Amino acid sequence: MELAHLLDLVRDGDELAWEAFVRAYQGRVFGLAYHYTAQAEDARDLAQEVFLRIYQNLALVPDEGGCLPWILRIARNACIDHLRRRKARPPLWDLSADELFDLRSSDQSPEEAHLEAVRKTMVHRALQELTDLNREIILLKEIQGLGLDEIAAILDVPVGTVKSRSSRARLELAQKLAAAGMGG
Repeated sequence: MELAHLLDLVRDGDELAWEAFVRAYQGRVFGLAYHYTAQAEDARDLAQEVFLRIYQNLALVPDEGGCLPWILRIARNACIDHLRRRKARPPLWDLSADELFDLRSSDQSPEEAHLEAVRKTMVHRALQELTDLNREIILLKEIQGLGLDEIAAILDVPVGTVKSRSSRARLELAQKLAAAGMGG
């Protein structure tokens, strides 16, 4: 279904259309929130908060090409607010329940699953060591797949800054990964 038509149905109160809209974007919102928080439970809560904000502001949702950047900007702002609140009130422990009780089944062997988990952890740690702007550019460009113009709009910086910072961010991430033994 075309996004413009879907949005019209959502704005008219169609619950099935709202469900389809949420399904279309929930993975992207959760993924962005997870990269910011590194906690699945926090990411789920933030995704729910983002969709509540969207629902409360349906009249402001842009059509077609502007929709995803608008949603991701709301998600980014919600994540930043969450991280500020969390800094003011740090957690009692660092391990998430997901790390302690990850019981998902996998077609991988235990060794492959372990190596993949180690790689993901190393990449996540390397991302956390980047400057805030570089980390956001990597998340939005490489993980969310947004274009330079969309990233510039979300971060409220010039496109030229996004271009130059994107190259530097990738180089900085590669250096962090090489230093952690993931080079090559």
